[in-house]
Amino acid sequence: MRGAMHSELGFRSEPADGAAHDVDDADEPLGRGVSVVVPAYRSSNSLPELHARVVAVMERLGIDYEIIFVEDCGGDETFTVIADLAGADAHVRGFQLARNFGQHNALLCGIRAARMDVIVTLDDDLQNPPEEIPKLLDALAQGCDVIYGTPEREQHGFLRDMASRVTKMALQSVMGAATARKVSAFRAFRTVARRGFERYRSPFVSIDVLLTWGAGRFGSVPVRHAARVGGESGYTLRKLITHALNMMTGFSTLPLQIASMVGFTFTVLGMAVLAYVVARYLIEGGSVPGFPFLASIIALFSGAQLFALGIIGEYLARMHFRTMERPPYVVSERVGATTASPLSRDSGVLAANTRP
Repeated sequence: MRGAMHSELGFRSEPADGAAHDVDDADEPLGRGVSVVVPAYRSSNSLPELHARVVAVMERLGIDYEIIFVEDCGGDETFTVIADLAGADAHVRGFQLARNFGQHNALLCGIRAARMDVIVTLDDDLQNPPEEIPKLLDALAQGCDVIYGTPEREQHGFLRDMASRVTKMALQSVMGAATARKVSAFRAFRTVARRGFERYRSPFVSIDVLLTWGAGRFGSVPVRHAARVGGESGYTLRKLITHALNMMTGFSTLPLQIASMVGFTFTVLGMAVLAYVVARYLIEGGSVPGFPFLASIIALFSGAQLFALGIIGEYLARMHFRTMERPPYVVSERVGATTASPLSRDSGVLAANTRP
């Protein structure tokens, strides 16, 4: 039964040369099945139901699977719940980060730890119904490398919707407009895509951008988007805008191009002002009078220069952090059926305690 479902859903075996093996353990080949990766942040109430629903879906499909929870140091009992789930279900693995690194950094940790040849990511708040996972797997079997589950109707608030649009606008410069409009946290992709960013070491992470480094065929399917079960989203308007700005300066040259255009525009403006001053002198025999005119010109050109210097400074800061080789995440504790393969070897992860 399980073998038949592998073929139907389009799962592929890894090449014999081991090129697409787990990035954390090159000697461990990928299994044929699904790794469900869930970044968890203050979600102790929703995880038991999420786990039960994911298990029900996978058992119904009849495929091998694992569930990887990555707790992003929310300071509550979430990791205790994950440890309990791992103790009761051998399919569950859990990682706790040493501090709050962010959703995409937690996702990167789970993606690098995945042992199956297909990865599905979804949020911990049950807004991505696990029952929609088969839609993503069916679409992935049609030949795409990455499939997004695009909400038929988003259940966020107005500010969150606006912030999401800002984020997608930032993604357009990297992924293309058509793909960026379909991006969501509910995604399925072939694990071999992570080869494109297996050596990535930077505190600034965008999983969607990194996937473009190792995948070329993107698609999407409409899925249900449920209302949040409880609590509030950790993504505020400010955080989403900051994330969008980080993506633009960390993965795109668009801000530099904008700075160049601003510089060119003000150069043209300066030439026009110079022509006006010279023409006035030749026609009327005097200079342009008034302090307001002079102050306005100085303010405009000084502002443009400071704007360009600020953008260049952001890129220099990114380069500085890269030279520091700060890891994108640090694992402090692991639970579940983990192996002795060191997560810290080449992935920029420092592993600490492991519970049995």
